[in-house]
This record gives sequence, structure tokens and C-alpha cells, in this order.
Amino acid sequence: MVAPRNCAITEAHIVPVTAEPFRGTVVVTDGRIAALGPDVEVPAGHEVVDAAGGWVLPGLVDAHVHLGVHEEGEGWAGDDTNETTDPVTAAARAIDAVNPDDVGFDDALAGGVTSVNVNPGSANPIGGLSVALKTHGRLVDEMVLRSPAGLKAALGENPKRVHGEQKRTPNTRLGVALTQRQAFSAARAWMDKPEAERETDLVSEALARVLRGEIPWRQHCHRADDIATALRVADEFGHRLVLDHGTEAHLIADVVAARDVPVLYGPMIVSRSKVEVRRRSPAAPGILAAAGVKVSLITDHPVVPIDFLVHQAALAVREGMEPAEALKAVTIHPAEVLGVADRVGSLEVGKDADVVLWSGDPLDTRHRALRTWIEGAEVYSYDEDAREGTVAARG
Repeated sequence: MVAPRNCAITEAHIVPVTAEPFRGTVVVTDGRIAALGPDVEVPAGHEVVDAAGGWVLPGLVDAHVHLGVHEEGEGWAGDDTNETTDPVTAAARAIDAVNPDDVGFDDALAGGVTSVNVNPGSANPIGGLSVALKTHGRLVDEMVLRSPAGLKAALGENPKRVHGEQKRTPNTRLGVALTQRQAFSAARAWMDKPEAERETDLVSEALARVLRGEIPWRQHCHRADDIATALRVADEFGHRLVLDHGTEAHLIADVVAARDVPVLYGPMIVSRSKVEVRRRSPAAPGILAAAGVKVSLITDHPVVPIDFLVHQAALAVREGMEPAEALKAVTIHPAEVLGVADRVGSLEVGKDADVVLWSGDPLDTRHRALRTWIEGAEVYSYDEDAREGTVAARG
């Protein structure tokens, strides 16, 4: 990670996300936000960054990506998204396959994205443990925000197709749900044994974290009936559910809201590539938010390039989502889902100085990220004259 610098970003339109915007200054000291407000004085020895009226926001957060595990332009050699040799790979860890040299991390910085959650894919009913990362670093271990940050699972077309083609269970939706129930039941039985009598069982250990409420169950599902199955299984086993994608969640928004289940909606800027996403709608995030659902927006990178995250928020606003909710959907809401809102997702004193200076309102697609800081270190800058961005070395 680049060494942090103490600085003060002045003359900025500051959008803290969790408080009202104002014109003023953000002070960064030792990698943290030390002060912010309309009348903050610049401490002695701090570098002054004149924002000249530009917009300052917290770094964006994408809670569902495959950065580093599905590398762009690398073909099969760079695709470590799914371990398809077994339908239950709960103990597999995404962190073990993340390559920080994936060009997508540079794109994230250019798009103002400073935190991500890297998931395994959706080929298996239970795919593995995710990891929340910062988007700049030399080694993945230096980038970790939280590990694990959730356990990825999948319902619907993907697992039934992948394993059905291999002529084994599951090859139907009911088989996928059965596989999940069997794994949870086995983990419960393992947990019920006295600790001294438990044999080593990495799968049950991973599932036990979900059953104890330590991490959320990250349920890939699109159709409303699959969402209903996810809710049903959560009722049976008592785990904390997060809906990843939730393509048809807006059709049952009242049900999802009543259950207080967050939805990570997206990717949005894609074709209807399979039957279960035929009701994808850019209006869905606004409908869900209006119903009281905590909505986050996701790119599923590389399905949608990660630097288009903020453009998805702009599209959601065009289709009816309130601008303030759209900004929360790419900042504080995903940070809360990942359990890292004490460090990222808003501009507040004491939080990590993950800060982005934009040329203007980021929900206006004519504007861009000009400078990006992670923990007080400037990791990206854009030269408006040369029309070229530069990412800091990762050493």
C-alpha cells in the first residue's frame, strides 16, 4: 500500500452520505478522517488539496464482484470463480484465488470504488467464503477489510445446469434446495457434538459461522419463487439472509421488506441472458427502496465493468430511485451488509480516509473521479489535460 499523507481537501462540495451535504473541508490524518465541516481549519503541516468546487464522497463499495478471481483477458487460466467438482464447497475461500494484479482493480479506482466483496461464483448450491477487500495493494492479505465476509450460495438455473450436465445431484431446483438443507443439517449435527468429539470438518465449520450469525448467507437468486425458497430455508435454519441479484425481488417487495432482508441488486447494464432474468428492470431498485428494502447496487464484475457501478446508480435514479438512496446503495448500505460500516461507506470522523474527489455530481455520467485516496494514500489521479488516469504503484 502507498504510504498515507496528511492532507486537507478544501473548497469542496462534501457529501458525507449519512449527513446532509455542505461546502467545506475534509481533514485526513494518519489514514483516517480527522475532521470535516464548513469551517474546519487546516492543521499545520497538512497538504492542501483545493477541490475548486468538486464533489467529495466516500469511496464507493461494491458488495458483489469477482475481481481477481475472474481476471479479465486471461481466459481459463485467470478464471477461478467456481470449483465445480463438488456441489458443496463451503470451505473454499475466495481469498485464495484473488490476484491483486487483475486490471479490474485499476478500473475500480478510476471509478471511485475503494472497497469490494469478492465472491465465489454461482455454479454450486454452496460455493464458498467471500472476502471484503480494499481495491489497492500488493498482496491480497494487505487489502483485507473482513475475511470471511459471507458464505456464497446459489439457487436457480446455474447450479442445476452445471451439476445436471455432470449427471449428478442437483439437477432441479428442488435438488438444489435439498443440497443446502442437507449441508445445514450436517453442520447442525456437528455443532451439537461436544467440541472434544468433533472431527475436523471444514465444510461444517464454515456453515457453523452462518448458523451462529457470524457471517451472512449470501444467496444468489433471481426469480421470485427462488427468493421465496431462500426465505423458507432461512426460516428453517435461522441464518441471516442477504439476496444477491434479486432480479424479481421488486415483484414481492412487500414480502422482502417485511422480512428486513437486504437486496444486492444487479448487474443492471446487461442483456437478458437467461430465462430467470427476463424481468430485470432498472426501475427495480427504486421500487424496492420505496417499499423499505435496504438496497445495494452491484456490478458482478466482470459481468458489468466495475467502473460502471456509479452509472448503474445514475440509471436507477433516472428510473425513479431517490438520488440520496442511490448514493447509499453504492456506499453505506453495502458497507453495512459486509459488516464494515465502522470503517467505510460514509465520511465520518474516525473512519478510514477512503475518499474520492469527483469533477461534479457522480450521478451525472458526464462527471468522473479525479482523485482517489484509500486510507489517506492517493492511489489514483486523472489528468484532465492529457485525459489520462494514473494508478499508484502497488509496492
